[in-house]
Amino acid sequence: MAQIIFLPHEELCPDGMVIEAEKDQTICDVALANGIEIEHACEKSCACTTCHVYVREGMESLNENSDDEDDMLDKAWGLDPDSRLSCQAKVGDKDLVVEIPKYTINMVSENH
Repeated sequence: MAQIIFLPHEELCPDGMVIEAEKDQTICDVALANGIEIEHACEKSCACTTCHVYVREGMESLNENSDDEDDMLDKAWGLDPDSRLSCQAKVGDKDLVVEIPKYTINMVSENH
């Protein structure tokens, strides 16, 4: 089992959090199951970028990006080389350090 270390985020996770995650769970599902209300406006169907995160450590242990994910990431606010859509990024065998961006392209929270 790997750990996901969520770095502090002012609104969603002010103190940061360390969570145990099983292989093949998505980062988004792990966050949501543990009270980190990450946006997912398309209901995790890889049709938006509201669940965009930065994987600061452990990227090599995640599943490969699909073409659909890469196409969507091109539209994400603050895209960088560590960017993934958390609804598509599946946990592997190594620990991860994840940063949730301060902003998304979604102007209003969907309150899932």
